[in-house]
Amino acid sequence: MLFMRDHELRLPTAEEAPVGRPTPLYEVPERHAELGTALLGPYPETCEIADFALGCFWGAERRFWQTPGVWTTLTGFQGGFTPNPTDDEIRSGMTGHAETVRVVFDPAAVSYRRLLRLFWESHDPTQGFRQGNDVGTHVRSVVFTHSPEQRAAAEETLADYQRSLTAAGYGRITTEILPAERHPFYPARAQHQQYLARNPSGYCGLGGTGVLAEFATEA
Repeated sequence: MLFMRDHELRLPTAEEAPVGRPTPLYEVPERHAELGTALLGPYPETCEIADFALGCFWGAERRFWQTPGVWTTLTGFQGGFTPNPTDDEIRSGMTGHAETVRVVFDPAAVSYRRLLRLFWESHDPTQGFRQGNDVGTHVRSVVFTHSPEQRAAAEETLADYQRSLTAAGYGRITTEILPAERHPFYPARAQHQQYLARNPSGYCGLGGTGVLAEFATEA
């Protein structure tokens, strides 16, 4: 069951979360089904990592791997308490994880702020524990940052996009900005990696507000 408080979903506490396990229960494919690049590395030294949670990760991953300058993408779970969680544990709402896309990109070819624009415009960041028909803590909106520069960019673009959304009649952005170093990324099982490359007509679930972001700085 999903955790409820005052008839609304809520995140569990560390004490409520399943204990988990020291190692994963499954293996991840070696290569990206569409790009042919390594999923778990090694990555080129020139590349950086960005982690985004914006609802069901199947469609979100495809949106990022189709972006020029992205070297590889990987679906997984981040932001929770349970180490090496299972799908059932995550969807129960008990682990606190969000479905996340890890994006390995070449900053000389695509900027982090360009990826943030794609993130903001590809989902509705005001929906809390929901994206479209998907409901649960695992589909909430989160940016996991890997450096002070990434955090600053995430905070600045959030403020910029909030102004655009407010002008269009939307409410408050509920997106969390969390340090990746405190929230380990656990790769999803093989069936979730590049799902829409293998199932082109499969469920996507990705949908934005239609509001374009107006950033003060794009670089």
